[in-house]
Amino acid sequence: MTAIITKKKTTYADYVKIDDNNRYEVFNGELRMVPAPSTGHQFVSRDLEFLVWNFVNKKGLGEVLYAPVDVVFDDEEVYQPDLVFIKRDRQGIIERDAIHGVPDLIMEIVSPSSVFCDTVEKKEIYRKYGVNEYWLVFPEEKAIEVFVLENGVYQEFCRFKKNGCVASKILEGLKIYAKDIFK
Repeated sequence: MTAIITKKKTTYADYVKIDDNNRYEVFNGELRMVPAPSTGHQFVSRDLEFLVWNFVNKKGLGEVLYAPVDVVFDDEEVYQPDLVFIKRDRQGIIERDAIHGVPDLIMEIVSPSSVFCDTVEKKEIYRKYGVNEYWLVFPEEKAIEVFVLENGVYQEFCRFKKNGCVASKILEGLKIYAKDIFK
């Protein structure tokens, strides 16, 4: 569960000064502490990262980064998505300290305590800033939902629950099978 740290507006400049080994995100200027993910979350994250990175690397499509990495949309919107993909021709947004700009694809692994945050709040932020593809991964349900941005609105592209596979529109040819992620 995320904990609101302060009601005072927090900027990226304030955020980078924090040095206490906790994980935070900045939602509309509100500093929120984010708990460490569960081991189940990490198993799913590892397998997704491996599959996506191998696909992207073999084809020379761009870069894949995973949490914790800061994605700075603006001075009051800073997030640590579970996985991000940035096309090769847009890698200039990857700076030494963080990603400063909009990734092409973001994946969030949904924990029971993060359902509202990931499926409503972050989905709206990512839509607002123009993330072209958004994946919601539900380890508890063994499900994945893929959304693509069309005319400023997320449309469901594909999904599975318990078995089957999903594909990416941006990473054409990438298919993720349930059996490879949820063991």
